[in-house]
Amino acid sequence: MQEDTPDFEADDGFDRPSKSQMKRDMTALQKLGEDLLALPESRWEPLALPEILYDALKACKKITNFEGRRRQMQYIGKLMRKIDPEPVREAVAAFKLGHAQDSLRLHQSERWRERLLASDDALQDFLNEHADVDIQQLRNLVRAARKDAANVPEKRSGRAFRELFQFIKASAAPEASEPADDADE
Repeated sequence: MQEDTPDFEADDGFDRPSKSQMKRDMTALQKLGEDLLALPESRWEPLALPEILYDALKACKKITNFEGRRRQMQYIGKLMRKIDPEPVREAVAAFKLGHAQDSLRLHQSERWRERLLASDDALQDFLNEHADVDIQQLRNLVRAARKDAANVPEKRSGRAFRELFQFIKASAAPEASEPADDADE
């Protein structure tokens, strides 16, 4: 009963991608163009984009109309087919990773602030991890932030609360460069 199905051979003309696969590839390039558009213009320069693509990206930033922007993004996707997408993918990934690391540092600083305000033991833990901080200034900021929290009903207010966060954030920033220094020793 199955004898009516034709046998396909390797040279029957199926050596190119299907139409659906080509559409998926084009949509992926259009999405990559959207990601490229999200990068700051200063990150476009090292990519050595063709001038026509660079101009299309700049024009797209100015378009506010939904349909006009959609059509411009399709045009950018078409232009993206003519370039090597790998450097663009790498630049987008590096940019996103940088934002994720910055966000992580901010969240860690917030957690340290909460711990410092909650207990005195956290102060010693913080000093063990950040040996190069000004201990007296840190103690003064913690004391003032606790005092503000006692006087003000909502905890997330007060100048000392914000200053303590800024101090923690600044002391955590050099950590990113410390592993390189440890390798030199």
